[in-house]
Amino acid sequence: MNSIIIVQMAVSGALMGLVYALIAYGFQLTYATSKSINFGQGELVMLSAFFSLTLLDAGLPYWLMVPGGLLFGAMMGLVVERACVRLSLEQKSEGWILLTIIFGLLSFSAAENIWGRDDRPFPSPISADAFNVFGISITPLELSVAIGVFAVMGLIELFKHKTLLGKAFEAVSADRDAAELMGISATRTIMLSFGLSGMVAAMAGILISPITTVGPTMASALILKAFSVAVVAGLDSGFGVVLIGIALGALESLTSFYLGSGWREAPGLILLIMALALRPNGVFGKANIRKV
Repeated sequence: MNSIIIVQMAVSGALMGLVYALIAYGFQLTYATSKSINFGQGELVMLSAFFSLTLLDAGLPYWLMVPGGLLFGAMMGLVVERACVRLSLEQKSEGWILLTIIFGLLSFSAAENIWGRDDRPFPSPISADAFNVFGISITPLELSVAIGVFAVMGLIELFKHKTLLGKAFEAVSADRDAAELMGISATRTIMLSFGLSGMVAAMAGILISPITTVGPTMASALILKAFSVAVVAGLDSGFGVVLIGIALGALESLTSFYLGSGWREAPGLILLIMALALRPNGVFGKANIRKV
């Protein structure tokens, strides 16, 4: 079989895998500060994509739509923190699990009633015409996904390591109680992490929608794969999600090519099961040290 075809499938899948990595990065942001995960993250991707499409339909230029969509995602992330997570954390319970799932279900219902059940195209000024690089076809839309993912993750990492507020983020991630003794507000820092996570979800929606479509079910498959990436890489692995996301995307594409589209979901599920069974902290995760 022509090796170019195999490489083409792997590259196309890897670029899609970057979207999984970006959503998984959103999981990491909230887990770092609060040890909680928004299981409605996929619905944030979908709601932000619909909101961004609404801005475009209203005549807003694309370059203004992007910050508008990101701001909406950040606000929705803050809503999740306030309505679904904060009280559970104060009571030291795991109620945030069920509450974030409920938020996702309500968001799905709201999207169906507001925008309808049909999938809709998402216009983009970026060309979808492919060009060849060493015999491999790549579209500017696919490249925009890679650029967007690395830009957002890179800017957030710079913010975390180079700004005073970002250092507070890192302090709460390391030891919440010690950070509060140093005068850092853990509650505000957790709010920040959920806002950033919502913004990351919005960026994922804006990047992926022109390649696929916008619909209430658009994130149902994405979220499982993103969760698999987060768990396999480790919820504190940083850019480790990028490597696992690229690998999973390539594996999915090759599996679909060789075994049929019905097996496309298998690599993510197999990797998730293996990670939970053999390495619960993830490939790049840090081992938990417990004092006794």
